[in-house]
Amino acid sequence: MRIAIIGIGGVGGYFGGKLALAYASTGAPEIIFIARGAHLKAIQQNGLHLLTKDGDYVVWPNVATDDPDLAGSFDLVFFCVKSYELEYSAHQFKGNIKKNTVVIPVLNGIDSSSRLQGILPHANVLSGSVFIISHIEQPGIIRQEGGACKLTFGTDDKTTARDCTYILDILTAAGINAVLTDKISETLWMKFLLMCPLASLSCATGKTYGEIWADNTLRKKTRDLMMEVSAVAAARHVILTEETIETTMETIGRFGYHSKTSMLLDMEKGNQTEIDTLTAFLCRVGRETGIPTPLHDEILQQLSP
Repeated sequence: MRIAIIGIGGVGGYFGGKLALAYASTGAPEIIFIARGAHLKAIQQNGLHLLTKDGDYVVWPNVATDDPDLAGSFDLVFFCVKSYELEYSAHQFKGNIKKNTVVIPVLNGIDSSSRLQGILPHANVLSGSVFIISHIEQPGIIRQEGGACKLTFGTDDKTTARDCTYILDILTAAGINAVLTDKISETLWMKFLLMCPLASLSCATGKTYGEIWADNTLRKKTRDLMMEVSAVAAARHVILTEETIETTMETIGRFGYHSKTSMLLDMEKGNQTEIDTLTAFLCRVGRETGIPTPLHDEILQQLSP
């Protein structure tokens, strides 16, 4: 079996690193890293350094490349790229993905699987979600700062989910906190409930998780933003209860004070951000379903070029 991780950033580096640590020395399964630039060169020369809350490791995948011809075919592939790179990456490695290949996007946002299905109609596309705070500290080095390090994947169909238990076994045997679900839409919206308001507000204010939590006005605004997400989710037939909102709010208080959302980090570096996948997505779905999203609309107007 050949498992590819496309995008060795904070998410792909952590979970791909766990897989390489467990399996690459035996090649069963074989682990392929898809990276690029200086980060790829550093991995090829020195391995991938994982600096985690559980310890520090150096891992070597069986293959590390940016070349589809060298990567070979994939039996299971995790897309861990930024949302704005998803279509490009899928087209680039379309030839490596076979009819029975299982594809699991673990990106921020709601619609990653439907976007991939349009490009990879021959593949078995599931959905996935992760909770982790991690980033590339420098080429070849991934630092995990916090988060539950939890990977949830599956579908909204019980039969399809049952067919994927072997993937769960592979992940858990590698020491990954993995969950297989037949209610993946609920999982995606629960993460969106956290990520969309925080990413939007952090970029609008330049504040860290801790600074938002410590400011009563910003904390209240975060909750009000979550109420807008909850209303839009309900229009998409996903119910996020008051209890879920309160639990999500409490989660913010457990993040590192100086930790930043990935969207804020990208904005500070002058990189492209995931505003289309998060803030703009919610505003668009709100308009389509007749649900007002004035707070997100205001932030979107502020952040849009």
